[in-house]
Order: sequence, then structure tokens, then C-alpha cells
Amino acid sequence: MSPRTQSGREFVLTVSCPDSAGLVHAVSGFLVRNSGNILESQQFDDRLKGRFFMRVHFDVSDPATDLEQLCFRFGPVAQAYHITWTLRDAATPTRTLIMVSKFGHCLNDLLFRSRSGALNISIPAIVSNHRDFEGLAESYGIPFHHIPVTKETKPEAEARLLDLVRELDVDLVVLARYMQVLSDDLCKELEGRAINIHHSFLPSFKGAKPYDQAHMRGVKLVGATAHYVTSDLDEGQIIEQDVIRVDHSLAPGDLVTVGRDVEAQVLAHAVKWHCESRVMVDGNRTVVFR
Repeated sequence: MSPRTQSGREFVLTVSCPDSAGLVHAVSGFLVRNSGNILESQQFDDRLKGRFFMRVHFDVSDPATDLEQLCFRFGPVAQAYHITWTLRDAATPTRTLIMVSKFGHCLNDLLFRSRSGALNISIPAIVSNHRDFEGLAESYGIPFHHIPVTKETKPEAEARLLDLVRELDVDLVVLARYMQVLSDDLCKELEGRAINIHHSFLPSFKGAKPYDQAHMRGVKLVGATAHYVTSDLDEGQIIEQDVIRVDHSLAPGDLVTVGRDVEAQVLAHAVKWHCESRVMVDGNRTVVFR
């Protein structure tokens, strides 16, 4: 088992900028000047767009060096190379609000992974438009917020959700099979910090009972897609996808079981990578440093 990340001593820096000579030297030079030691480094040079991406996980030996100082000292480097960047304490859990409706497989999986330490997240709240998983939330000691949604009450419901996001200082919102379409305004408010999961039958099998439709068509692959939430329904930047091969022997209920397994795994990967600053948005795509 890998050693636990040291709070206040290990940091993750992400860099996105126009490609130019000297970028790696500039970043490594910054680390040397600040008693930094690289623990993990990944980079990607997009030659088609002329852009450079980098993620560096490092520790610092100087006990007087903290996150605020590192951010201040990296500022001139970023300005010189026109860098868009983030710098965070690697040990700080991502405050994650989970939304769910009537299918709890993804919620249950995230809760277990969080408790077991597989995901470095803290969950200040679970929000649902139904009460089905109120007991599950209670068993984990997590506040459950029932926010019903109808066509008439949707603006009020979304306002309540945003109030929670702000009051609880939420970093990430996860739609763990939350079966309500978010408004354009809410999508914009949560841009870059909301992740959704859905089966990969879209756009082939829309609407109710997609697995029954898939069974009728004799599909051979069942998959799932995790992506950022945008105002274009299910068209946000893809973070992770996976598929499982199936065959004629599986009934619609069996396809549902297989689909739930892959949905839970794909969503967990997406949440983990986001919370570890491994996902960088590049227009309609993502760069993911696994």
C-alpha cells in the first residue's frame, strides 16, 4: 500500500498553456527554488493545437513553505508563459455533494469507496428528489436533503441546491443517477465541477427502459460514460468510458445488472481522477493523466 499523502507537505500542480520552449525547465526550476521534490510527473504536448499540459505531484522539505507561498511564487512563472494553472494540497479531501434519484448503485459505491479511503472525498450532503436512500445516508452519518422536483417547483428546487452548494463549500457535485435535467443556468453555475454518469446507449436508446430496448436489438456491448455537466444534455466533456461484452443469453434484467456495475466503476474513476487533479478540460475534450 502506498504511503498516505502528507497534509501540508505534498501538493499537485497542473499546467495548461501554449506550447513553447522551456516550459518543463520553468516548472522544475520553480520546484527547485522552493525545496520541491517531484513524486509524479506527467505531461502531454498536443501538437495539433499547439498546447502543453502537465501535472506534477511533489513534496516540499522546507517546513516554512506552505500552499499560499507556493501560489504566490508560481504567479510570475505562470504570467511569463501564459499558463492556466491550479495548485492544491494533495491531501485535502474534495468536498463532494452527491445527487441521486431511485437507482442507488452509484451512490452506494461512492459511499463505500469514500469510507474505505479509496476516494479522497468528504461528503457533506446527499440530495435526492425521492426519499428512497434516506436510510442509507443515515447509516453513513451523512445529512440527507429531500428536494422534490416538479415542472412548477424546478426553479425553487435548483435554488435550494445552489444554496447548499454555497453553504457547505462544495467543490464537486456528482449526479449519481440523478434523473432530472438541470437547467442551463445551473449547468453554467456548476461548470467544471459537476460530473454525470449515464449508459452508453445514447443516442440509440433514449427514454424509458433503455436496457429492454437494447435487449430487443441484440446489443453486444454494454457501456457507461462519465462526463462533465454542460447545458448540452449528455454532451459534456468525457472523463471516462468503459464497456463490457454481453451476448444473447442475458435477459433485460441481466443487462441492467451488468450496466449498473460498469456505471459504478466508470463514475468512481471519474470522481477519483477529478479529485486528484488528473483531469484537464481542453475545449470539448479532456486530457486525463491516469
